[in-house]
Amino acid sequence: MARDPTRWDIVCRVVDNYGDAGVAFRLARMLAIEHGERVTLWIDDPVPLARIAPGVDPLMEASTVDGVTVRRGPAAGTPFEPGDVVIDAFGAGLPDDWIDAMARTARPPVWVVLEYLTAEPWADGAHRRASPEPRTGLARWYWCPGFTAATGGLLREAGLFARRDAFRRDPAARKATLASVGAEAPPDARVALLFCYPTPALPPLLDAWADGDDPVVALVPHGVAVDAIDRWTGGRVPHPREPYVRGSLALASIPFVAQAGFDELLWSCDLAIVRGEDSFVRAQWATIPFAWHAYPQADGAHHAKVAAFLDRHLAGAPTVPAAAVRRFTEALNRDDGPGLAAAWPPFDRARAALADHRRAWADALASRPELAAGLVEFARGRL
Repeated sequence: MARDPTRWDIVCRVVDNYGDAGVAFRLARMLAIEHGERVTLWIDDPVPLARIAPGVDPLMEASTVDGVTVRRGPAAGTPFEPGDVVIDAFGAGLPDDWIDAMARTARPPVWVVLEYLTAEPWADGAHRRASPEPRTGLARWYWCPGFTAATGGLLREAGLFARRDAFRRDPAARKATLASVGAEAPPDARVALLFCYPTPALPPLLDAWADGDDPVVALVPHGVAVDAIDRWTGGRVPHPREPYVRGSLALASIPFVAQAGFDELLWSCDLAIVRGEDSFVRAQWATIPFAWHAYPQADGAHHAKVAAFLDRHLAGAPTVPAAAVRRFTEALNRDDGPGLAAAWPPFDRARAALADHRRAWADALASRPELAAGLVEFARGRL
């Protein structure tokens, strides 16, 4: 007998623009498309989401995209009739009147706090822990995405790896994908995606690429790293379909692609600098060389997150190329431009040496329970 859809409310307060919006929307899409659930995504700032989810109108109170109802919120006084499951994305908190509405229901919803992704050991112990909300006593459950069997896994659509491998077997796929964003690359060029936070480390890396012997085509989504690129180009920033060329480097401005097409963009690249959480995970599924630019925190907590990930990700990898990846990633997160430029040649040489390791890493992660499926099973067991 078919099961009636469960009503889910996912609540996202945007801090890290595209990472927060991207994770929340990807989870919502998967719940709707792969699990047949009725999903409302509440997001306090729909603007970044509109750039990666065509069909979301940031001026409207509600839009429907890929089976997901996207609404502006949360805010005190916003009418809220809780569904069966409420996800507090990244633990940003719910308004008191929303919590009161949950407490008044005959059967309070399953309330899950979806934590930020981390490789730090504490996630293993915090995953699936219960903690009552102090004012009402409502049960809250903590769900920790992660890289071990003791955590809640990572978001991964069904058939993703088969699509990735089929894309790579199609000689025309990369050319067509690059053309769709107004870029092209000679056959011998390295294609690099630069999706980083603002950092003074970028111009020295661009110098290293421009002064190198091998051609590099750097794809920069519109509006990313604006200050650094403006300084490096002397104000002659690239425009769509009009790359800025210096030496061996062609710097190409590209539009944001829909989330559903971001994987194809990554599969077309030879390496990437990715940021936040969503693009960070997608680079791992893509098995391309990458450096993770973690969301910068004033207290420096992001350095511990980077170190914890590198320790897990590089465990068992060949020593010399693993050290090159570590140096490049650490320099990026320290905003160390000269260090990043110096770390580039070893990082570049490590790309081929770590190909098998990257594939094995992705396969190992994919062998564990997937995040959305795990949440569905968890929620059904408590309804």
